[in-house]
Amino acid sequence: MQRSKLDQFFSIPAAAVLMAIVCNVLWGSAFPFIKLGYRLFAIDSADTASILCFAGVRFMIGAALVWLAGLALNHRPLPMPRGKTLASACGLGLWQTAAQYFFYYSAVALLTGAMGGILNSTQSFMGVILAHFLYGNKDRLTPRKALGCALGFGGVLVATLGNHGGGSVKGMAFMLIASVIFALAGPWNKAVTQHADSFSVSVLNLGVGGLALAVLGFAMGGSLHPQSAAGIPVLLFLAFISGAGYVIWALLMKNNPVSRIAVFGLIIPIMNVLLSALLNGEPLFEWNYLAALVLVCIGIFLVNRAPQTQETKA
Repeated sequence: MQRSKLDQFFSIPAAAVLMAIVCNVLWGSAFPFIKLGYRLFAIDSADTASILCFAGVRFMIGAALVWLAGLALNHRPLPMPRGKTLASACGLGLWQTAAQYFFYYSAVALLTGAMGGILNSTQSFMGVILAHFLYGNKDRLTPRKALGCALGFGGVLVATLGNHGGGSVKGMAFMLIASVIFALAGPWNKAVTQHADSFSVSVLNLGVGGLALAVLGFAMGGSLHPQSAAGIPVLLFLAFISGAGYVIWALLMKNNPVSRIAVFGLIIPIMNVLLSALLNGEPLFEWNYLAALVLVCIGIFLVNRAPQTQETKA
């Protein structure tokens, strides 16, 4: 009954738009809150071990939240996959969570929020290009999508002009590597969820990947020592972003055409820039960041508003 009521709520167009905005606002707040967390835990950009501890603990807590959400929605524990599906889901966690966020969290420590958010937005365009080669006519690269990708990558180039204190070349390279890993993980994630409950796959993805990051970080000598009372709430909020963001997005994708909600991804880089200025005192009105933001948002809009004959059937 509870799941049915949620499905009905998320299928209402106005509610779907509202929840898509909420979801993307949460995701857009992740980068600046991670940087804030580094400050509150006194984690230096060179302290890779503690960075991995921070990331690992966040994702393990996020996995627990997704499991609890699944329990509440289904009124029973989540059904865990077995055999090859279980192995594939765990492998996905090592790739999509552990490998991706090894580079992502390292990049966060080396970049400003604006630069990191703009670079991270490339995953949207990489996914579109990858889908063209994997799915052919089912998800082909139309002229409109190609223009969106070109504008998006053009925005990244504009963001790097002069750098303006945006961060190191190493940080930029790490963020782009993280985006490539995310794009490559998409088809794998889709394949696994065809054979197992999507919530269960997410629990394994976040849990296994988070555990790997935490074990590696603590084994390297990392530690977590909050220097302020706000440190723990920030870490818990980041875990909430992982869990709640996934649950909301899964319900949106289940009950709506992709075209109705995907376009709201343009909120993510905007929130990134605004919150980075608000929380971390970063400059808001750098001309290259603003120009890049406009290009990236237009690119995301074009990519997600491409011809929808396939999407409306979802």
